[in-house]
Amino acid sequence: MPRWLPRAVVLVLALVACFQLGSWAFHQLIGLLVNILIAFFLALAIEPAVARMAERGMRRGFATFVVFLGVFVFVAGFLALLGSMLAGQIVDMVESFPDYLDSVINSINTTFHTELSRLDIQDSMLHSDWLQKYVQNSASGVLDVSATVLGGLFKLLTIGLFSFYFAADGPRLRRALCSVLPPAKQAEVLRAWEIAVAKTGGYLYSRGLMALISGIAHYVLFAVLGIPYAPALAVWVGLVSQFIPTIGTYLAGALPMLIAFTVDPWYALYVLGFVVVYQQFENYVLQPKLTSKTVDIHPAVAFGSVIAGTALLGAVGALIAIPAVATLQAFLGAYVKRYELTRDADASTARRRPRSRVRLPGRR
Repeated sequence: MPRWLPRAVVLVLALVACFQLGSWAFHQLIGLLVNILIAFFLALAIEPAVARMAERGMRRGFATFVVFLGVFVFVAGFLALLGSMLAGQIVDMVESFPDYLDSVINSINTTFHTELSRLDIQDSMLHSDWLQKYVQNSASGVLDVSATVLGGLFKLLTIGLFSFYFAADGPRLRRALCSVLPPAKQAEVLRAWEIAVAKTGGYLYSRGLMALISGIAHYVLFAVLGIPYAPALAVWVGLVSQFIPTIGTYLAGALPMLIAFTVDPWYALYVLGFVVVYQQFENYVLQPKLTSKTVDIHPAVAFGSVIAGTALLGAVGALIAIPAVATLQAFLGAYVKRYELTRDADASTARRRPRSRVRLPGRR
């Protein structure tokens, strides 16, 4: 047996063990790494506001606290308004549900010549097996729901804490990162940081602009239909549909449909149709143009980056995919060398001019 063989076997086993250990540690820490990534992009988003306050003489930590406090007050006030509105509408809907059910039963009896009764339907539903199983499963799932809520609150606290530190200690973090790099690499890191701040701010600007347009469009619909709490519902649709990826559109449209149903069941169908039509308009007309102008990437690249981000990190990946790709594209564009087109390449890629009409002989 060669002398190097035992040493090679030990080295291979050590490498395999290190790989397994690293893979296990990565899977255990993937949740924390995703939270840190979200916190980093949030810190980049509020960096312009914090830097502007710091330039006016305010301490950076206090400026970050002011920005976080403003965001928290806005979100808490909006959620409180929606909670009170939703509670009142649910009570009204529950109180008027028997009348709706009677009208539906009467229309069914008139159309199909049946003899249905609301009391018989209620008794059959209360004594059904699926309802009893649903109640049992709901009772057993209370602990799971509580654990999920607590886990979500802890995740929000973790993200908020890391984003606060990233924003408040941004210059110190950049200084510590640049101190371990040579001067040439320090300039590249600072340039990448500035590009990331600009692209993230542009992405949030485009999302805010689309939320404003969506809110105005839906407010006009709610006001025409006479749906109560039209301004709050318009703000809800604008914010939720733009800042919650994948399922944000469905969550945004569910609440107005529920409240419109308490006014008139047909209004709920009108709201559903408008939400579907506007969503198609936003996906194929509004979003590609605004995203490509503010984030400066091609609409096809923006769409593909969202799909790739969703496949990799789910909803989080869909939310941060566009600013991440825009940052990478802008950073690589500074180092990609471009050449002038040759005459053949310029002629083949130029727009074709319309051909002049050829006058045939015998025609004037």
